Amino acid sequence: MPLTELPVVLIEDEWTVLDALVPLKGQRIIELGCGNARMARTVLERFTDSEWVGLEVDQRQHAKNVAAPQDRLQFVAAGAQEIPFGDASFDLAVMLKSLHHVPLDLLARALKEIARVLRPGAHLYVSEPVYAGDLNTIIRHFNDEGIVRAAAQQALDQALQGGDWTQVAERRFDVPVQFRDFADFEQRMMRPTYADHQLDETKIATVRAAFEPHCSAAGARFTRPMHVRLLQRCSTDAISGQ
Repeated sequence: MPLTELPVVLIEDEWTVLDALVPLKGQRIIELGCGNARMARTVLERFTDSEWVGLEVDQRQHAKNVAAPQDRLQFVAAGAQEIPFGDASFDLAVMLKSLHHVPLDLLARALKEIARVLRPGAHLYVSEPVYAGDLNTIIRHFNDEGIVRAAAQQALDQALQGGDWTQVAERRFDVPVQFRDFADFEQRMMRPTYADHQLDETKIATVRAAFEPHCSAAGARFTRPMHVRLLQRCSTDAISGQ
């Protein structure tokens, strides 16, 4: 079936997609760009014999994470391009809306690093927002990610040609996103701790004008289209061609 014909479903919580694709019980998992570690905390509550390491480059978010510790959850200030762990240390790597935040000139290096720290046969789960939809149209007024999102997908395609990986699954789905009002949207989307979108009154007014037609008494509701690619780390024999 052509990719454009794949059925798209609404997923309330993406951890269910991850759970359906890879084993989570008894796993040592690394997340590259963990943000507030919501997925990590959800998984560890359900799988009490698993461990999760969350890497984050945003120092302010990392400080918040460290201030809210949880058993079997370790936080490290580092980026995907230089992972401070030994070879074959993890059973699963996860990137949730974070691959396109890796600097363009470091994407290939980051995917090499992830391959290095995964055991042969382990998986890399990459979930990226699709450059489409009403929410994306609004966000483009202050943060147009068209180039970096395309580069992230191209980096995955190129990594698949390098012998480290094979792609074993692909999923497309929508996730619901809701904001109480424009002030909520501005705080969450326009003023993240990890980026300066160089906001001024004119830019804020433009974004507000695009946002407000989506508002109702219940707030503003959107769906964000997502694209998951599941890669598997090739065995040493497969890489060497033996």
